[in-house]
Amino acid sequence: MSDYDPTIILRPALADDEPFLFELRKATMTEHLAHVGEAADDAEHRARLLHRYDAARVISVDGMRAGLLKAHRTDTEWVVVQFQITPALQGRGIGKSALRTLLRAADADALPVALRVLKGNRARRLYERLGFKIAGEDERQFHMRRAPGASAETEAE
Repeated sequence: MSDYDPTIILRPALADDEPFLFELRKATMTEHLAHVGEAADDAEHRARLLHRYDAARVISVDGMRAGLLKAHRTDTEWVVVQFQITPALQGRGIGKSALRTLLRAADADALPVALRVLKGNRARRLYERLGFKIAGEDERQFHMRRAPGASAETEAE
């Protein structure tokens, strides 16, 4: 493990972020959507990007845009709507760090976190390492849930 410790910030998405986030969505989701038979054209990508845009947070690493975490709180749970990391930056702990920020907030609220992940998407392994369990599934995706304070891998991993 290197001594490099990037500064990871989650900030509200702005209108100026839409082109980056649109290309990010296409780069990270097209293959997975096609694999499960979901529409993956530009219109569908744009509609999904703009859905709950008020809850979108740009993941920034050392001042550069690196991903998207779109999540919101209801009365009974936190819901992750979308989560994507730029392919060139995947596997570096950026996504884990961003999700841990959300998980700390959910734990402070004593609320579970729910998300859905397309079948075949490797992100499922990250979610499981962070304490998410499969709560159900349909033909295209797993419905995952993390209980408040659920055990997860240690900070050092």
